[in-house]
Amino acid sequence: MEIVIGSDHAGLVLKRALVAHLTGAGHVVDDRGTDSSEPVDYPPICAEVARLVVRGAAEVGIVVGGSGQGEAIAANKVIGARAALCHDEYTARYARRHNDANVLSLGARVVATELGLDIVDVFLATPFDGGRHAVRVAEVAAIEQEELDGHCGGSGAR
Repeated sequence: MEIVIGSDHAGLVLKRALVAHLTGAGHVVDDRGTDSSEPVDYPPICAEVARLVVRGAAEVGIVVGGSGQGEAIAANKVIGARAALCHDEYTARYARRHNDANVLSLGARVVATELGLDIVDVFLATPFDGGRHAVRVAEVAAIEQEELDGHCGGSGAR
């Protein structure tokens, strides 16, 4: 599998462990940085990872930061990215099964390295269920298109 990964300084140690783990498992990993413990802003890195996934240059993206929250938010600003912040195998499994998540966000200050490796393995091994969930993923894509078109029609409440 082709995977693109990026982190800020807070996620560097976990990112390095993930790169070693993934390449050791035979995956092709495109590491987009950072490569230093010097403070760096995560939004451009996360957007780059998400863009590469959406454009088809990688099958899956992984972004890593301190909490993973900002990383997921930044990645989700890219139209077509479905970044999921996961703290355990359950959330990773259902991010893939029900939401067809294509970017995994991890918090290096939230999950230990070994758990992070397990989360990634589950995320990569879990297929999208499709069916009723495909309808929901399409509805999310429709919201993105509405935003692009400048049509924010009503509250959406039913």
